[in-house]
Amino acid sequence: MRLRAFLALSCGAITTLSFAPFDLYAIALITPGALYLLLKNRSIKQAILLGWLFGLGFFGSGISWVYVSIHTYGYTPAPIAALLTFTFCAALAVLFLGQIYLYQKYFSRRYSALSFGVLWLLFEWLRSWLLTGFPWLYLGYATIDTPLSALASIGGVWLSSAIIISISLALAHAFENPTKRVLAIPISMLAIALLVSYLTPKDWTEKSGEPISIAILQPNIPQLTKWNRQYLDQILSQYYRTTLPLLGRNVIIWPETAIPSLYADVADYLAPLVERQASLGGSLISGIPSKVLDPDHPQGRRIHNSIFNLTEGTIYHKQRLVPFGEYIPLQESFRELFNFLNIPDFTFSRPKVANQALLKVGNYRYSTAICYEIAYPELVRQYSKNADLILTLSNDTWFSHSIGPDQHFQMARMRALENGRWLIRSANNGISAIVNPQGKVVKIAPRYQAAVLMGEVQPMQGLTPYQRIGQWPLISLYFVLLIFGALKNRNSRLTF
Repeated sequence: MRLRAFLALSCGAITTLSFAPFDLYAIALITPGALYLLLKNRSIKQAILLGWLFGLGFFGSGISWVYVSIHTYGYTPAPIAALLTFTFCAALAVLFLGQIYLYQKYFSRRYSALSFGVLWLLFEWLRSWLLTGFPWLYLGYATIDTPLSALASIGGVWLSSAIIISISLALAHAFENPTKRVLAIPISMLAIALLVSYLTPKDWTEKSGEPISIAILQPNIPQLTKWNRQYLDQILSQYYRTTLPLLGRNVIIWPETAIPSLYADVADYLAPLVERQASLGGSLISGIPSKVLDPDHPQGRRIHNSIFNLTEGTIYHKQRLVPFGEYIPLQESFRELFNFLNIPDFTFSRPKVANQALLKVGNYRYSTAICYEIAYPELVRQYSKNADLILTLSNDTWFSHSIGPDQHFQMARMRALENGRWLIRSANNGISAIVNPQGKVVKIAPRYQAAVLMGEVQPMQGLTPYQRIGQWPLISLYFVLLIFGALKNRNSRLTF
């Protein structure tokens, strides 16, 4: 059992290598099937331990970048930051524990591979909404730079994950029964997937209007000074100086919370720049915190992480906030407890209106996603159906030179592919880039340095199959298959 425990932990850990920046996608075809084999002939207690260890390795290596935010920018001593990071990863690993518990108790006797795969996919979906969601490290992201990438336009990252898990379990079955007939199954599945991907149209959407000239600012402002009020004038001056030579470009874009102050406090300073850009027929877009008075809110106002089209007066407020980073879940329900523990009010609030209008920029409409929001496939899909472009602003400086920004950018690229839209990404220190509707990087700014990325994007209209149908056909199929597996296994259950 000790060897199996070590292998489960190791398999979870190396799965991270299938994602950016490593992109060893073949590993994703191996490790889920390896966990499936490790569960063979195990009791439920043993199985859930193996599942939790796999999850601990999976999240422990895959999201270890949270340590950077906690320690470097949260000023938490290294031992405590390490403990908090471990606790976070261990808590997320409980999802794998629950997944494996259900599998081992109710589904492991008959049609076990089918049920194992379906449960894996349903738990990926669960992570997209449970407790506001943590939609990170879906297996399907490993396909973005492979010949299988086109399948995401049909069923999104959800379908890509299904292909990966299916082939992985077929390989595991072939490992158990290495006959020619069994070995032909994963080979045939991969061949069919490749053929379908090859035959899938690459142009579900079509051009709408003329290309737009854009200039993306990447200021590379140090996180340790950004929110220090004594540096505000210096930051404003940097943006002003860098933007002046660019005026007249169709669209100039600054990153998330580019100005670390409420918009009302800097509007007068920015007004000449904004007016000049507007007079030249261009637009200036920036991430800036904003305040909205709300008598129904306990504090009488809401502070939003927002995107402003400064030249035309349109605005978008971030909807999916980072738990314990931008807000505390259920904060108002436990206000007295938080006061007793001396926990302050966190900065940002959700917008009062859930369905916001698309950001209008000139004659076009932009689907907007601030930082973390780009990780939500369905949120971006809904906003992109009637949009011409996708715009995402971010500040991955919180995670320094870790693998977090690479994973984040990989997800943004998948959103472009799923929705058949050009994607513009502006980030404080990178990764700032222009991505085409096939998810390919057209232009990219050098990371960790101040830069201006100039290029053109093409507005698009039309819908990919994924935009038309969304996730529910696949999720519904998974539930049907799960019920089928439960019925086949109902008279043969494992015990503790």
